[in-house]
Amino acid sequence: MATLREQIIALLSQKECSARVLSQALGMSEKAVYEHIPHIIKTVSAKGENIDISPACCLSCGFEFKNRKRPTPPSRCPACRGERIDPPIFRIRGVRGSGQGVKP
Repeated sequence: MATLREQIIALLSQKECSARVLSQALGMSEKAVYEHIPHIIKTVSAKGENIDISPACCLSCGFEFKNRKRPTPPSRCPACRGERIDPPIFRIRGVRGSGQGVKP
């Protein structure tokens, strides 16, 4: 059986997901998903793949949190002070073709 991180990587390789979608699919809390994301970023980059993170966005004014380092959604918008924030979306891209995992 695959670990939680391996299951998250498998889901993100197939489609874009928010932490809420991942938590519902895997039966875990959103907070736990956000705790795994930094480790998944390291694992995926070590394999030569990339993880795309669509930034969180304020639903009130449209402000995008492009320069945010943390994968968690912010609690408030700095532009309008609104609390309706659309969370970041994650996706793994750049999967190598055949020969993955084979050393020359």
